[in-house]
Amino acid sequence: MPVLIENIAACEIRCVIHFLNAKKVKPIEIYRQICEVYGQNVMSDSMVRRWVRQFNEGRSEVHDEERSGRPFLNTEELVHAIDEKIKENRKFTISALAMEFPQISRSLMHEIVTHKLKFHKLCARWAPKILTESHKTKRMGCALEFLTRYHEGGVDFLSQIVTGDETWVSYDTHESKRQSMEWRHTSSPTKVKPKHILTPRKIMCTVFWDSKGILLIDFLPRGQTINAAVYCETLRKYCATQYRISADYFCQKVLFFFTTMHDHTLQMGRV
Repeated sequence: MPVLIENIAACEIRCVIHFLNAKKVKPIEIYRQICEVYGQNVMSDSMVRRWVRQFNEGRSEVHDEERSGRPFLNTEELVHAIDEKIKENRKFTISALAMEFPQISRSLMHEIVTHKLKFHKLCARWAPKILTESHKTKRMGCALEFLTRYHEGGVDFLSQIVTGDETWVSYDTHESKRQSMEWRHTSSPTKVKPKHILTPRKIMCTVFWDSKGILLIDFLPRGQTINAAVYCETLRKYCATQYRISADYFCQKVLFFFTTMHDHTLQMGRV
């Protein structure tokens, strides 16, 4: 069996077809000889017949003709133009950008945007609230006042601060399926447990603490709204019983600092 010739150029195969066709060799025989020398995957039988027909019609060129397809315009000028267009509207889709530059395909547009320009389409990060200039100025003033008082009082100033936060706590929740797991033999009868849904009942829990630890965990009665007045009244009752001092004296020694998601909208109050 002869050794097959590999890495053959397409024009060379066409030259062989042109030569054998000039010798009046039938297309099926041309295909057989090509497969014998170059292998079966180099050209199909239908393609051999197509080239034989073209040579019989008068074609003499074995190279591909120049095509008037879409030109490859991946130039620096094009990349710069796409970059400027994206900066005008960063919400552009690849399809919309491709319509702005009809001379290139959508796949080429995607390659330029992601590989050459290194753009990635990212979502905006959600924030609880966008602060206005007034909010920022107010926060700056509070921060400077805090630093001034810390500079004057030092650690004693920090020990005077009582802070807290609140959260919703679900209660009266049934035992879950995983919580009901027990060690049993495989031959033991299976324990039956009714399926429950998590209860929607919940209660507002408020926690207060200072530099030494938790001072109070309080639960808001149902139907009552949490606000600064409720915070102050809760701390007054706690301080009068826990510290065994008057509430007025406690007010002079303790600084109530409470922060939530909308802390820039809260008004300062005294306990």
